[in-house]
Amino acid sequence: MRILILFLLCPFFAVAQSNTEVYLFTITPNENTITLTNQQNISNNEGYDNQPSFYNDNQVLFASTRNGQTDIASYNVRDKKVTWINDTGFGSEYSPTKIPNQKAVSAIRLDTTGLQRLYSYDFKTGKNKEVVKDLVIGYHTWYSENILISSVLADGGLDLVVSHLKDGTNYTQQKKIGRSLHKIPNSNLISYISKENEQWQIKSLDPITGVTQKIIETVPEAEDMCWLNNGTILMPKGNTIYAFNPKTDTRWKILTSFQDPNVYNITRVTTNPTSSMLAIVSDVSPEIIVQKQLDAYNARDIDAFLATYSNNIQLFDFPNNKTNEGKEELRTLFDGFFKRTPDLHAEIKNRIVLGNKVIDEEYVTANGRSFSAVAIYEVQNGKISKVTFIQ
Repeated sequence: MRILILFLLCPFFAVAQSNTEVYLFTITPNENTITLTNQQNISNNEGYDNQPSFYNDNQVLFASTRNGQTDIASYNVRDKKVTWINDTGFGSEYSPTKIPNQKAVSAIRLDTTGLQRLYSYDFKTGKNKEVVKDLVIGYHTWYSENILISSVLADGGLDLVVSHLKDGTNYTQQKKIGRSLHKIPNSNLISYISKENEQWQIKSLDPITGVTQKIIETVPEAEDMCWLNNGTILMPKGNTIYAFNPKTDTRWKILTSFQDPNVYNITRVTTNPTSSMLAIVSDVSPEIIVQKQLDAYNARDIDAFLATYSNNIQLFDFPNNKTNEGKEELRTLFDGFFKRTPDLHAEIKNRIVLGNKVIDEEYVTANGRSFSAVAIYEVQNGKISKVTFIQ
């Protein structure tokens, strides 16, 4: 009974799908570097907002959660408004990308049946059609209107595939690659991340000849990158963006490190055609997630409270005695407790944030009594995945 009382009186948090936001910055070039200013949250939406790309210098595309699915959103930079390109209803769209020489967008669609294919969508009407048959494409970029470069799901990993749409041929260039594919500015080359070796490498590919060449090793374990028009590569890891220009640099250097807790773990970067703007994606910081959980706890809002937890949330008494597992068990424990405890309140006396862990010293009041406790929250993919209680 002591374990149940402690558990019911301590707030915590975790998430099933990553809670991410898309931020937009102005790029200002300086003599030897660039600065990022005018930070804006252009998604500002609870849930998954990810995979931005620029349709043009005034439109940012991204995948965004709406009505329980993921659709293609378009942010108008000038008007500061979001509109929707599609409303499939029976599937979700990911990785929206401008198709060259067309007023259309390509996107990966995952149907409710499990079918995953690449489709094109008319930018104005949303009318769609399949682009490549049979290939399970995870990520893609366009070399030209008729040549597609893709990361294709195969053998538990990703293969680099060049597709010629006119004759319907698909050629596998390399196995074990990453998700980040880009046209290299002022060239006829594509860049991709090779994972063949322990240390990942950024490589170039000529899709016509098949010739590849190493550019540089990635920032260790970094997954995403983009190119500026001057030939500089930007690559994020954690709250830091690194820069490397193959023409002038010999190693990665730090471009900027964000102190804003909202920009905690950057997972995507992309720039517009003129390299005057940068869009990034960041996970919400663990501290913000835990605070949302605490606020919902004090408001006795069971749905908002559970929304901060992962589906397989695990609860422990220190050091490793598991007491509960799964979000439904949490609902059973807390729903009735919230309803019958009108004086419920938890106050944070001290808080320490260490990476993905938040350690709270809490002073809790419930049913006319008060006591102190410590809760250690572990956050993964924008949700609380584990809580350890110390009394």
